[in-house]
Amino acid sequence: MKALVKYAWEQDAVEIRERPVPTPEAGTVRVRVHTVGVCGSDIHMWHNSQSASSKGTLPVTLGHESAGIIDAIGAGVEGWNIGDRVVCETAASICGECALCLSGRYNLCPHREGYGLKRDGAMAEYLIAEPRVLHRIPAGVSFTTAAMTEPFAVAYNAVVERARVSPGNLVVIQGAGAIGILALQVAILSGAATTVILGTDVDTHRLQIARELGATHVVNISQENPAELIATLHDGFGADLVVDATGVSPALQQSMELVRPGGAIAKVGWGPQPLGFTLDPLVKKAVTLYGCYSHTWSTWENVLRLFGEGKLRTDLVLGGVYPIEEWTEAFSAMQRGDNIKSVLRMPFGLENEEVSA
Repeated sequence: MKALVKYAWEQDAVEIRERPVPTPEAGTVRVRVHTVGVCGSDIHMWHNSQSASSKGTLPVTLGHESAGIIDAIGAGVEGWNIGDRVVCETAASICGECALCLSGRYNLCPHREGYGLKRDGAMAEYLIAEPRVLHRIPAGVSFTTAAMTEPFAVAYNAVVERARVSPGNLVVIQGAGAIGILALQVAILSGAATTVILGTDVDTHRLQIARELGATHVVNISQENPAELIATLHDGFGADLVVDATGVSPALQQSMELVRPGGAIAKVGWGPQPLGFTLDPLVKKAVTLYGCYSHTWSTWENVLRLFGEGKLRTDLVLGGVYPIEEWTEAFSAMQRGDNIKSVLRMPFGLENEEVSA
């Protein structure tokens, strides 16, 4: 089968390789991948610019935003059938025994092995999955939309489960990439009265999409100082919530400036850079800083339900669909800012463009 493989801890050490079709062992199923989303972390792996904590096993197949069908079932698996349309959570393996797993916070399990990092991921024709990570795609939801469940789940976790937007809030989102744009949608759906999304020159197209999705204000921070705008909104004390969806260190320094006293910062993006500035504003303003990582079963179910009800927009977010052989263009289009989200199609997806029954 074709698979997009990271094979060395070096720049550009990613290529399509032929790998054996996996056979599901007892307690697992095999998913025939139709569509898989490109994540910023995949692009970092391509450039070898990922955080030290994001180095896993090599060689490894990239990808963790998958949608497809079950095409083989291992012994002992019940409740699933060949032909079921599914998406897969990213926690390919967990211990299932630690306090975090037993309390339902398995996304934080210290033994967790994620797809595309320590387990072969979804940028391949087939993927092996344990039933606990499977979710059924609702009727009427396409594979393309379903492949965006994971990034929407990241945004949902940050804005609903961790920082919890309240109706009437002022929400500032740093970054107009995929997570920023999706966090914008979730914040609006959660009742935010005013939303501000920040980007740079590379985000010109993406900021326009943010306007179309309902952002109250968009700011190119390469040309404007967002603090001047924020000071004119609501009571002038700052944002109730700032969502850092960039992963660059200066964004956290900016978020401490923009957040109101007693407000919150949801840090979703991460990167290898050191801070190089004081965190005293967190103390002086009594700000709550939320680390937001991954998601759990209920997060995925809620996002899929919102897809099924047509309450989340993926059409404006999706910039292009590419066969796996064109992965470099799919990655590059996101990096250039042309696409908010690119997705790859496996051969099965090209044969069966969209099945949403």
